[in-house]
Amino acid sequence: MKYEQVCNNLDDTKELACRFAKLVTDGCFVNLYGEIGAGKTAFVKLVADALEVKEKVTSPSFVILNEYHSGILPMYHFDLYRLENEGVKTIIDELREYSEGRQLTFVEWAEFSQDEIPFNHLKINVTYNDDDSRVYTFESTEAEGDKIIEGLSR
Repeated sequence: MKYEQVCNNLDDTKELACRFAKLVTDGCFVNLYGEIGAGKTAFVKLVADALEVKEKVTSPSFVILNEYHSGILPMYHFDLYRLENEGVKTIIDELREYSEGRQLTFVEWAEFSQDEIPFNHLKINVTYNDDDSRVYTFESTEAEGDKIIEGLSR
C-alpha cells in the first residue's frame, strides 16, 4: 500500500509528522530514502517533537546511531551513509533487534543496506521539487504498515 503527500512548507511537514507520530505509538521500523537535503532528518526531528522527545535530535551521520529515551516511546535513529556494504552486514542483527518491540526506529540511507533489511518495515521516500516543496511517499511491506498508511490517508 502507498500514500503520497506534498508538503509545501515546514508547517505542512510538521502536520504530517504529528499525524504519523500518533499512528506509530505501538512502534514501527522505518527506512528513509532521499537525496541529501531532501528532509529526512527534518522529518525525524518533527516526529520526535510530536512524541515529546526531550533530547536534541541530530543527524547520526558520524555516529551511525542516536538513541532517544525521553519521549512517549523509545526512538532510535540510524544513518547508513558512511557504512560500506560490509559495514552494514556487521549491524544487520542489531537492526533486526531494533525492529522488534514497542519502539520507533528510523534508518536513513536505507538504500545502502543492499536489501539486507528483509524484515517488516515502512518505507518513506522524500523528494524535493524546484519550488522547495517536499513529496513524502509512504510504502508499507506488511499489515501494520498498511494501518499507518490508512491512518495517514484519512
